[in-house]
Amino acid sequence: MRNKCRLIFLSLSVSFFLPACHTGPRADTIIRNGLIYDGSGNAPVSGDLAISGDTIMALGDLAGYSAKNEIDAGGKAVAPGFINMLSWAGGTLLDDGRGQSDTRQGITLEVFGEGGSAGPLNPKMKAEALEDFPKDKFDTTWTTLAGYLKMMENKVTPNIASFVGATTIREYVLDNEDRAPTPVELDSMRFLVKQAMEEGAIGLGSSLIYPPAFFAKTDELVELSKVVGDYNGMYISHIRSEGNKLLESLDELIEIANKAHVPAEVYHLKMAGVNNWNKYDAVVRKIDSARKTGLQITADMYNYDAAATGLSATMPPWAQEGGFDKFLERLNDPVTREKIKKEMVTPTDKWENMFLAVKSPAGILFSEFHKDSLRKYTGKTLEEIARLRNQSPEATAIDLIREDSSRVEVVYFMMTDENVKKQIRLPYMSYCSDAGSIAPEGKFLKSNPHPRAYGTFARLLGKYVREEKLIPLEQAIRGLTSLPASNMKIQRRGALKTGFYADVVVFDPATISDHATFDKPHQYSTGMQQVFVNGVQVLKDGEHTGATPGRVVNGPGKK
Repeated sequence: MRNKCRLIFLSLSVSFFLPACHTGPRADTIIRNGLIYDGSGNAPVSGDLAISGDTIMALGDLAGYSAKNEIDAGGKAVAPGFINMLSWAGGTLLDDGRGQSDTRQGITLEVFGEGGSAGPLNPKMKAEALEDFPKDKFDTTWTTLAGYLKMMENKVTPNIASFVGATTIREYVLDNEDRAPTPVELDSMRFLVKQAMEEGAIGLGSSLIYPPAFFAKTDELVELSKVVGDYNGMYISHIRSEGNKLLESLDELIEIANKAHVPAEVYHLKMAGVNNWNKYDAVVRKIDSARKTGLQITADMYNYDAAATGLSATMPPWAQEGGFDKFLERLNDPVTREKIKKEMVTPTDKWENMFLAVKSPAGILFSEFHKDSLRKYTGKTLEEIARLRNQSPEATAIDLIREDSSRVEVVYFMMTDENVKKQIRLPYMSYCSDAGSIAPEGKFLKSNPHPRAYGTFARLLGKYVREEKLIPLEQAIRGLTSLPASNMKIQRRGALKTGFYADVVVFDPATISDHATFDKPHQYSTGMQQVFVNGVQVLKDGEHTGATPGRVVNGPGKK
């Protein structure tokens, strides 16, 4: 009889009974004795969680259930898998599909698309994309964003999703030109956004500080966002300025949300530059005011007082029009080079000048060079290198880009921890690493990345929740799970509910910690014990299992 014990009478010298089957439902995995945080922001409850296949089978008192794999959580936190709202793992997962630095923090979904996305690509863009592509490991025939993501499915550990990049759309149609699209070109751009949304893009992502995205006007972004709105997607943006024009740039994001009738999110919210640290209250007032009118305005962040991007961000956008080769030509021209140096040290509101956003060149730390001959400067500041080379800091910056033939990756110390703490308390705050998912091995050791690559999520739960008690653990978990899933309208993820996909983490709130520093960034966070992606265990007792069950997670426009 199903679900009942058949009692078999055995008569030897003494009669006795033996059960011939087990009572109750059978799961693949049961996590017992956990403190279950369901992602809603509510207080946790003690209980068990059962997984069958890729799905959460049941929650609660599951004493009658059995499983092939039983894990005793021992009163530790059991939560939905964490969502990385701005990830650059789309590239690093091609080198190491395990995504170790993020998996060991509980990340089960990586979201790409800050301005640039892996598709759609025209022939020129595709040729550039294949220059360093691992052709021996992955299919190279994709040209669409959906094709790129599908290529990675079941070959990487985390789930993956992406916005379609406004920069990518613009480059597809206009190359790197500083001009507005014609009506016909704008129609082509709309069509490409429509295609991406129907294929599963989450929405439209922009990065307006960098050329050629810098050249896009507000009305262009409104028109593209209207297409996104037709598919119930969202607009997300590295806004045009995070410093001197921060408030005006936030107005632009709110205007786009209002005119296009879409939700909008600020990528890695910050007040950059010492002269802008006092703008926090004004920023929050603007967001709160927009939200009160019915607009869905949200933000995400990484919890450090330093940002990271290219050294080229210290130089004016006009110098970078036409792409990197044109930029290099201008840097190699003595007259133009002098003009660039002058603009680097001249205060302005016309573009986001990272050179002046830090207190001094000592606040620019070099993290990655392409050429071996320059790697001796990794871990040094622009001030130190300028002194070694007997040059001005601005001349040194220009020459290093010329010599490396790259934008050169650096860290900018330009925020304050006090504002970081205030932002963490905001109820609409999600989280991101703004970094690749890497490991302290192989080619990854050739650079000194921002420690956010190894520590953002553990740092939130350890330093800011446990040690500084800025917010309750359940609020932090909501910001890592159900809040971003809801904002992106992702179905059946971001919460612990029966029938949801089994993206589940188990960690110790008393010990979870980040260890990566700016001096020694290649250090894993600790305290994350078990991680499941689509029901498959990818982290067991703190160690990666090697499993790669990651799937493509589609946006609301995918039929």
